[in-house]
Parts: sequence; C-alpha cells; structure tokens
Amino acid sequence: MTLSSNENPFGPSPAAVAAIREAAPAASSYPKAAVTDLRERLAEEWAVTPGRIWLANGGDGALDYLARALLRPGDGVLVPRPGFAYYAMSARYHHADVAEYPLRREQDFPLDPEAVMPQYDGERIIYLTRPHNPTGSECAVADVETIAAETEQHTLVLVDEAYGEFSDRPSATCLLEERDDVAVLRSFSKAHGLAGVRLGYAIVPDAWADAYARVKTPFATSEIACRAGLAALEDDDHLQRTVETARWARKYMAETLECPTYDSAANFLLCDVGDGTAVAEAARREGVVVRDTSSFGLPDCVRVTCGTREETRRAVEVLNAVR
Repeated sequence: MTLSSNENPFGPSPAAVAAIREAAPAASSYPKAAVTDLRERLAEEWAVTPGRIWLANGGDGALDYLARALLRPGDGVLVPRPGFAYYAMSARYHHADVAEYPLRREQDFPLDPEAVMPQYDGERIIYLTRPHNPTGSECAVADVETIAAETEQHTLVLVDEAYGEFSDRPSATCLLEERDDVAVLRSFSKAHGLAGVRLGYAIVPDAWADAYARVKTPFATSEIACRAGLAALEDDDHLQRTVETARWARKYMAETLECPTYDSAANFLLCDVGDGTAVAEAARREGVVVRDTSSFGLPDCVRVTCGTREETRRAVEVLNAVR
C-alpha cells in the first residue's frame, strides 16, 4: 500500500480511462485537435482566453516553460525551504541562481509575506505553493497579492496550485485580471488521478499569451493525455469523491495518530514521528509506504498521502504501532 507520492487512491476517472482507450489507436500520430480542445476547455473553466493556458508535460513541464520564458543566466529565483525540489532544479537548468526563504516550523510553516519578503532581493521569480508540499500549509490569496505588490515590477510570483482542488479557498487565478506579475500552475496528477499521463498547465497574464509558442516544445502534450484531461474535467462525481475522501482522511489521521501533525489543506498530512527514516522503514516492512521527509530537511517527519478509508485506517494502525 503506497501512500508516499500523493497519488489519487481511486485512480483516474473512469471517463478518462475510456478516453485513453479510445485514443490509443491514434497514438502513432502527433497531437492535433485535442490540444486546442483542452486549452479552450480550460480557458472556459478559468474565464481566460485560450492563449493564456500553457499546456505542458505535467506541472514540471509548465515550470520549465515559465523558467525558459523568464530566466536569463545569472537571474535569481526564491524558493521555499522546505519545498518541492524541482523549483530549484528547473531554475538551475536555466542557469539561474537560487535563494531560499525558510518557513517557520514553530508557527506551523506559514507561507506569508513575513516568510518571503525578508529574503527577497529582486529575484526574477518567487515560487509559492498553495497548498504547500510537504507541510500542507496554505498561502492566502491576499498574501499572494501582498507579495506581488511589494516586489519589483520584473518579479513574477508563481503560485503552484497542484493541490488546489483539495483546498476550501479560492484559486489565485482571481488575481490575474488585475496583475501581470502573477501566474498560476495547475496539474491533473493529483485530484484527477492522471499522474501517469503527465499533464499540467500554467495560467499566465494576458500580456504573455503569445510567448507560449516561442518557449514550448513542438508538441508540448500528447493526444492521449489531452483526451484524458478533457474527460476528467467532465467527471464531477469522481473529483468530488476524491476531495471528500481526502478531507475525511486528513481529519481522521489528525485525530487518531499518536504523534503531532500539522494542519493540511492538501491530500496528505505531515506527521512528526521523531525519526522519519526509521518509522518509514518500519512501516514499509508492514506493507505501508509513507514518505520519509529527510530530503525536505525534515528528518523527524513522514508525509502520509490520504488513501481510501480502508487504507487510511491501516496506515494509522501501522504508524501508531511502529513509532
């Protein structure tokens, strides 16, 4: 039972599976109409023009396109610590310098202007995550706007909302109509259960719409991935089931785990178990795989993905027994 990668425990939508099967015979052809159809559908979803939707090979691909569009050698970026490692990796691939802003653990890792602005030194991109990985904490939209307002005109505030569907708060896309220094990243990997087909996108300010053609690869996403994404967007029942189960699992784990946990708005919970490596290994021997967060700089914690109700109860049983 793997609860280490924040994957959807129900898998993809049945409609997406059917769309993948239907599209499979055309896999020998390069992507055609599906790319346009998905950009138009996402534009409708977010009330923007299709040009502002930058489809990519997963959220990682969208990070790379934005870095390619913005960064020149020697530019700086600012990333959270702890945080998703690929922010820094993508920036360094594009020859940028990486600085960090620490999240205050003693205050449950708030991601806010007080964390970001003391470390800001004119960087080209500031990476925010809402909800944040691996802590589950969340940056309020008002704080995103404050950070954008208090930074220089050339700085992009890049808001990663890969886990956005699991939050009760509105998306930061509401800021894009008034600001040209905020972009939002979304993914089909988590709530939609399509991690294996690699599909993500960025929503960018209107002034950037034509830059996509200059920075993307010739075929930024596959026909099969786009067909799966289109089908997933129409399956509200699958999405609702996924989100509701994750919220139940977060609450259940927080109430029944015999260790400190941190509030989370995502589909996982960060748990302070004392020795994350030892606990993760002991849980693995019992058939429950959780994430040792030593690589995030949190060696005393594990991150537990929200599974089905049965999986979540089993994870709690095992973690309580081995820690």
